[in-house]
Amino acid sequence: MNLPRTQHSPALLGCPPAPAAPTAQAAAPRGPVRPGLRFVPGLLDPGNPALALAGGPPGRRLVVVDARVHELHGHRLHHYLDARGVDHETLVLPGREQLKTMDAVFQVADRMDSFGISRRGAPVLAVGGGVLTEVVGLACTLYRRSTPFVRVPTTLHGLVAHRPGVEALVDPAFLVTLGRRRVASGLAEVLKVALIADAELFGLLERRGRDLLDTRFQAAGIGAAVLARVVDATAFDCGATDGRRYGHVFSPTVEARALPELLHGEAVCVDMALSTVVARRRGLVDAEQVERILRLMRRLELPVRHPLLESIALGGALADTVRRRDGRRWLPLPSGIGAGMLVDDLDGRELVGAAGWLRAWSAVADAAPTLDG
Repeated sequence: MNLPRTQHSPALLGCPPAPAAPTAQAAAPRGPVRPGLRFVPGLLDPGNPALALAGGPPGRRLVVVDARVHELHGHRLHHYLDARGVDHETLVLPGREQLKTMDAVFQVADRMDSFGISRRGAPVLAVGGGVLTEVVGLACTLYRRSTPFVRVPTTLHGLVAHRPGVEALVDPAFLVTLGRRRVASGLAEVLKVALIADAELFGLLERRGRDLLDTRFQAAGIGAAVLARVVDATAFDCGATDGRRYGHVFSPTVEARALPELLHGEAVCVDMALSTVVARRRGLVDAEQVERILRLMRRLELPVRHPLLESIALGGALADTVRRRDGRRWLPLPSGIGAGMLVDDLDGRELVGAAGWLRAWSAVADAAPTLDG
């Protein structure tokens, strides 16, 4: 396929010139990215039937819930299901990343079998963060040629990283119990949507993002509005991949090597910062936009760089990306704030130069904290 070519850009603040003109395909809207994802405040209010009816007709439900979520919200969850007359059984699982194992998948499948749910008439309710819902999703896929499940995300990452085709119910009240760093990490996923797909959301984060962090999305008139906007976000088709992969080019390698130092959203933010500088070198974003993006990241208490994303780690991350993408160096880049494109001629020298520039920028920003406004 012949793809249009972008214009070569001048060097960025002393970085060496970018290599040959990149091959790229502009992103284009293709419709809702999250069919089945509903914004439902007051989800555990017994007067609200949404959760009891989610995924199918009223009936029996196996509830798989994150241990921490069960500790904080289990009483309300059980009271709701009892009040709605839902015959249910609960399986409590730890939700840490290290427990994303096949043993956990088999544990869910075994409980599905002992509970005796029908393959289509009794969807499983998965209440927790992204790790738990991934485990439940795999178990349901394997069980009797696929059993439906309903996601109730209790973290920002779980909300944004929605699996297409899976029903999900979002209630911002779950976020109030998150720690500040976890909220900031989740905001990286919201920022990802803004950078690649929604310029208005980016502006909203600039104006009120710190309020979201301070109040854990409970700020009147803003928390619910931002979550609803993320829920309604559109996908961007970038050829071999799409805008939802933005921020996930180098972050898997960095996150795996840096655990437990970096949270998932923090690794994603480091990835986005590097991609933003690469985009600047290619003339896809201007200097003012780069400053706005990096300053917003810092204002949201997110890192813009990490030592692992330099030198040897950059080469390893690029190699991992190539293996995951059929030998092609596909890289989603912002093309201005709120838009994106895919390039396939990524060069390691670009990454080293961009990482060096970020290191220098961070040193200046650290010495002058007023840059964060």
